[in-house]
Amino acid sequence: MKNIKARTQQMLKEKILEAIKKAIEEKSIQVERIPEFYMEVPQDKSHGDFAANVAMLIAREARMAPRKIAEIVAQALDISDTQIEKVEVAGPGFINFHLRSTWANGVILDILRERQNFGRQELGGGMKIQVEFVSANPTGPMHMGNARGAALGDALSSILKLSGYDVTKEFYINDAGNQIENFGLSLEARYLELLGQEAHIPEGGYHGEDIKDHMRNLIKEEGDRFLYMDSPSRRAHFIEYALKKNIQRMKDDLENFGVYFDIWFSEQSLHDAGKVNEVINLLKQKGCTYEKDGALWFKASEFGGGKDEVLIRANGLPTYFASDIAYHKDKFDRGFDRVIDIWGADHHGHVARVKGALKALGYDPEKLTVILMQLVRLYRNGEIARMSKRTGRTVTLADIVEEVGRDAARFFFNMRSADTHLDFDLDLAIKKSDENPVYYVQYAHARICSILRQASEQGVTLPDIDSCDFIEKYSNMLTEKNEIELIKKLADFPGEIRLSAENLSPYRITNYCMELASVFHSFYNSCRVLTGDRDLTTARLLLVVSVQQVLRNAFDILGISAPERM
Repeated sequence: MKNIKARTQQMLKEKILEAIKKAIEEKSIQVERIPEFYMEVPQDKSHGDFAANVAMLIAREARMAPRKIAEIVAQALDISDTQIEKVEVAGPGFINFHLRSTWANGVILDILRERQNFGRQELGGGMKIQVEFVSANPTGPMHMGNARGAALGDALSSILKLSGYDVTKEFYINDAGNQIENFGLSLEARYLELLGQEAHIPEGGYHGEDIKDHMRNLIKEEGDRFLYMDSPSRRAHFIEYALKKNIQRMKDDLENFGVYFDIWFSEQSLHDAGKVNEVINLLKQKGCTYEKDGALWFKASEFGGGKDEVLIRANGLPTYFASDIAYHKDKFDRGFDRVIDIWGADHHGHVARVKGALKALGYDPEKLTVILMQLVRLYRNGEIARMSKRTGRTVTLADIVEEVGRDAARFFFNMRSADTHLDFDLDLAIKKSDENPVYYVQYAHARICSILRQASEQGVTLPDIDSCDFIEKYSNMLTEKNEIELIKKLADFPGEIRLSAENLSPYRITNYCMELASVFHSFYNSCRVLTGDRDLTTARLLLVVSVQQVLRNAFDILGISAPERM
């Protein structure tokens, strides 16, 4: 069922179409086809509630000034038995509609009937979408980029599910290739050092304290028995031991952050199943490769890439790029209609290469969307914070959750578009004041819970929405300016879900929460909810319950809690 705003927009479009057809019949406008047009909400409220630009779209074919067309259409409009109060022609030819102040009041009925389903869209039609995000290197703890990616990917997945898509969330474990070799060499070096042997971390190796921690624990568990093992076997054991612990820690940290994946996909499994060799052979057969300097190259430059890329090194080992091609081929072979990857901005050059390889293999590269995510800068005491307050080491996902909490972290990470640098103020995130955005929006929910507790204590009960004549008895009582503004903001929610899904932009929901909270707080400060008038009290309680429900629906998307007391 369409929400009140969509229904109103549809009604206005139908009225405009009727008016244009009438003008065509009267030969005051001459066009063969009426193009698709939209009803937009003007930024300037003095321009009305909705505006249409249809006159400008048909002006060329009609051979008439857009403003003249708009005047003819406005004159032909039948606005009897509608919520339309006034129609104006503005600017170069916009048709502006001013509606009765209570036009959106029916949204309260929609919300109270649909509850957690309010905002749900039919955009996706069951299309299968895979969202791959975080995919952190399992050689160490997750950093700030991974944390932002987790909050972004999880919220985006929720939005897409609400919009009618069949969503699978996937984590790609980079457990093969050079970084794993260097991981093993680093673990071995630390093991030998801890047992008094001379050893050095290799170039490109890992120097983090977690490498030492792993080997200290292993020595506690199994002593020095690996000293007497050949180096390759020893490293293989160390890699298996440390990767298992690292991956489990990743799962634990992500779950503590409220992020759960449907699939954890191993890169090594692609090699074990022969899928990397298979994709390389396919590219060979299609004439998309050549040999140079002992290596096998993909003709990336012929498929939109900036330069050709190595698939198999001179030493005979496949590159990470080869694995990535195999992985993306496997995604589509598993039946996904669309694939969304969330990568760090430093992978910018990799996008065209992967899309080019998919094209070479006969897949539609447009079905792959890559969201490039910019860096996060942490601030503490007005200065850039690079170290954890507790451990003194580089700040990890676990550190950020411990310092500011899950709710603040998830909210703050989604306050900006992914392609924008994010400054994260750690001090602000823990402030219990209106300056803190997440506190501000959660306080709106807690304030509503307080109102409802007071109502219950006073013996006020809400009517069954399906058995009361809401529109006639209560809805039309909500005519104060702040009530109207709050109701209109509620009516915006389904459209925000749709735009967030279409543009892959969860930050719109975060911004919406702040706007809704602001309008609610203004309403609360100007309109007493529990009044001496029973019907007015009931009407306003139904309104605040609607705000509570929409806040909860938005909080569910963002993965934050809805506290009843603060």
